Amino acid sequence: QVQLVESGGGLVQAGDSLRLSCAISGRTSFDYDIGWFRQPPGNERDWVAALSWTGGRTDYADSVTGRSTISRDIAKNTVFLQMDSLNIEDTAVYYCAATSQAYSIVPSRLLSHYDYWGQGTQVTVSS
Repeated sequence: QVQLVESGGGLVQAGDSLRLSCAISGRTSFDYDIGWFRQPPGNERDWVAALSWTGGRTDYADSVTGRSTISRDIAKNTVFLQMDSLNIEDTAVYYCAATSQAYSIVPSRLLSHYDYWGQGTQVTVSS
């Protein structure tokens, strides 16, 4: 079975950077996307960024574009989310997720396309 484990969250100050990791196991193919989502306190779960595992194509939400980078380490079977210039609005539980298939040459933004989810890692940004 597919398992995803997030790590790297914590308490940081506004303006700091953070790198989240998503360790992937149990995949039998590489034709899938990895997405990062976040759920701020009292809010819905929103898409943040996504990556096509095989092709390495990336996509970002407007809220993080320009200050975030999603990447993969093929040897370690891990996806990262590097976030810079963190602000209070970035405070949330961050989840990584995987699709069961590739829907497009571009990785999916749609939550319903993601079938496998990690347990989340808390990111708290203080002012």
